[in-house]
Amino acid sequence: MSVLLVIAHGSRDPRHAATVHALVERVRSLRPGLRVETGFLDFNIPSVQGVLESLAAEGVRDVVALPLLLTRAFHAKADIPAVLRDAPRGLRIHQADVLGPSPLLLSALERRLYEAGLSPADKSRTGVVLASAGSTDPEAIAVIAAIAREWRHTGWCAVRPAFASASLPRTEDAVRELRALGCEKVAVAPYVLAPGFLPDRIARGAQEADVLAEVLGEAPEVAELLMERYDEVVSLGARGTARTATTAQQPQDDTARHLLRRTA
Repeated sequence: MSVLLVIAHGSRDPRHAATVHALVERVRSLRPGLRVETGFLDFNIPSVQGVLESLAAEGVRDVVALPLLLTRAFHAKADIPAVLRDAPRGLRIHQADVLGPSPLLLSALERRLYEAGLSPADKSRTGVVLASAGSTDPEAIAVIAAIAREWRHTGWCAVRPAFASASLPRTEDAVRELRALGCEKVAVAPYVLAPGFLPDRIARGAQEADVLAEVLGEAPEVAELLMERYDEVVSLGARGTARTATTAQQPQDDTARHLLRRTA
């Protein structure tokens, strides 16, 4: 059985690593027989390279590297492949797809909104800000915009994307736009996995909102999605193909429309 290596970005904020570890523990509880390791690209230990070296020294041969990322931006396209290319010889590493877009992430977002005080009965009168970290990658920005458009069709009064960095609008501007549209309530749903500098900026921008949800974190749906991405790679390998899940991926904006329509 391939070892699952969850690759997180890392942060100086200790809440980030704590949240990643809590998510990984939930993944382990879903698949007790699967070995799951965690590696960080920066700031935290163990590093991805360090984990790979340890696995190789133990005689492990097959690894599924799963980026703990919501979109295919720079880290997924450049940083992680570069680290994996430098892995010790003898390891067969298959890079899984990033987590988003997925109906499971929308379910996790709604879980967090309901935990923050909303109810399903509030949907038609509530505008939601889908607040992401932001990126300079146009593909990643297009995905967030597509998710917001499609999520609107599941019953919310309106959904607007916002970004904590690199792109506009900011969270506070999207909140004001939803107010101007006449939404009775405005909620901010952070489309981020763990706390840190940019999620804190999202929270500051949500001061005029009625509801601020928590980050996705160790939501059950996120853990289930990690297992889904792992199984996709294992299934590809079982069919004898050399393609990785990332190689086989559709353009993400098209994938967003296809997947999210299943939730409408």
